[in-house]
Amino acid sequence: MKHMTRVAALLLPFAVIACSRGTADDVAPPSEAQRLANAADTIVVYKTPTCGCCNDWVDHVREYGYTVVTQDLNDLTQVKQQLGVPAGRVSCHTAVVRGYTVEGHVPADLIQKMLAERPRFRGLTVPGMPVGSPGMEGPWKDDYDVLAFDDDGNIEVYARR
Repeated sequence: MKHMTRVAALLLPFAVIACSRGTADDVAPPSEAQRLANAADTIVVYKTPTCGCCNDWVDHVREYGYTVVTQDLNDLTQVKQQLGVPAGRVSCHTAVVRGYTVEGHVPADLIQKMLAERPRFRGLTVPGMPVGSPGMEGPWKDDYDVLAFDDDGNIEVYARR
């Protein structure tokens, strides 16, 4: 088991790079998508068109009743920067819901909790692509932290999974 975790950790940077590259034309986030992201039950997900785990995460949040609008982009770097995702805390897709940024494989129940509490931070992130997180199901489950971040660079553990 530990050997498999080490192998997964070694492969993670390549998986994130692979999921960060796509074939669609690069475009800035459209204002219509941002308007939808402020709607009560709509999540706008920025992803590459070739990332299967992003599609699996989209299915996960749909199972919780969210309407999902996907925006396929060739490079997500600009979107992540615009939405305030902390450097070094990125994953393969970035989402927006009711003004909050959701980076990576954040469980939908924690998105619901955040929206109910309306905390004063920018968003949540699950850095990397931990095995066992929503959209990254596998033969085992890694422990991982869901981090809250704000515009001042503060990061704290929001939940442990």
